Amino acid sequence: MSRVCQVTGKRPVSGHKVSHSNIKTKRRFLPNLQIKRFFLTEENKWITLKVSSEGLRTINKRGLYAVVKELRAAGEKI
Repeated sequence: MSRVCQVTGKRPVSGHKVSHSNIKTKRRFLPNLQIKRFFLTEENKWITLKVSSEGLRTINKRGLYAVVKELRAAGEKI
């Protein structure tokens, strides 16, 4: 499974690890992903999403059904 948030689309980005002596080596910044189960009351079933912490805030703000409807319109299989 890839490290991509299903709601926001956040993915790993690359950058530098900088040591005390200012030596730069490549590293990856990974998103804070959680595998979370939600109960979709409109369809009376559980769904599992891989979401970042920002994605959880989006679901809390806009509502689960609105977010799922938008994901399905974009072609995501849920």
